[in-house]
Amino acid sequence: MSDPHSPAVPDDAALFDQLAGVRARLLTAIGRRIVGQQEVVDQLLISLFARGHCLFVGVPGLAKTLLVSTTAQALGLRFGRVQFTPDLMPADITGTEVLEEDRSTGRRQMRFIRGPIFTNLLLADEINRTPPKTQAALLEAMQERKVTAAGQTFDLEAPFIVFATQNPIEQEGTYRLPEAQLDRFMFSVDVGYPSEAEEIEVVERTITGDDAPVETVLDRDTLLALQGLVRRLPPSGDVVRYAVRLARASRPDGAASPFVRQHVQWGAGPRASQYLFLGAKVRAALAGHEVPHTDDVRAVAHAVLGHRIGLGFQAEAEGVRAHDVVDHLLDNVKPG
Repeated sequence: MSDPHSPAVPDDAALFDQLAGVRARLLTAIGRRIVGQQEVVDQLLISLFARGHCLFVGVPGLAKTLLVSTTAQALGLRFGRVQFTPDLMPADITGTEVLEEDRSTGRRQMRFIRGPIFTNLLLADEINRTPPKTQAALLEAMQERKVTAAGQTFDLEAPFIVFATQNPIEQEGTYRLPEAQLDRFMFSVDVGYPSEAEEIEVVERTITGDDAPVETVLDRDTLLALQGLVRRLPPSGDVVRYAVRLARASRPDGAASPFVRQHVQWGAGPRASQYLFLGAKVRAALAGHEVPHTDDVRAVAHAVLGHRIGLGFQAEAEGVRAHDVVDHLLDNVKPG
């Protein structure tokens, strides 16, 4: 499908037929350890197949870390975890040089030891607990899939995806994520409390102390093939236009609504338009639809736009949240 308007070649058609089954098997594997959180898991899978990074925001104890590690097991990917702390240094993530001596010759030389970022799926746990200098160590890797260290540039093996967690409540000892880094995350997903029935099931499952085994349902090569496939699926002009109009409507310029001009300091940039459409494409493909619908854009709008909208003083005074702004956009920007 080098031509996006040409029909699917057999290989792509066969790959597309696998998608719905792969999604079902992944949901089953993840569900062996994760109770509920269906929308959160769906957003995780969309970002995964879109090759997008994802930020999970929620209070402690909601299984954010367990969700990411379980997903890595189900995918059979190399998995790395960095626990972000105030004393974490950039070299603790990217790697460092050490001086080594060859015992046979006595010659000394520097050797670069790769850090935990050299993996397929990186869990950046409590990412807002480390200073901006260390957070910035992830920027190049998240955007370029490369790491510059020790005067050299290293390519990161595909796939490379960052899933990060953040506690939105406790502010002591935390640092605000720079807007440039937030924009690298395709999604920012709010992780809420489970329902009463789900919480009862969580307690019943965990009191035995035994972790349910997680089956590997997808290998790296197949994942890469499916990630490539969803990007090759044909675009829909109407859906692209709707995604762009949503993103542009979040910007407080002369064409914005009075509500946006009053409450928004800055809006989402062009990367939001790209991720709105890409997220819609992947969501549709996972459901077995070759062409996305505007409803698919609406389904990912909060995860794409919420962390890209900067609120002004008026919004803070009135208790208006980014979520409210996205709701306003979805109510007022119509498809077509």
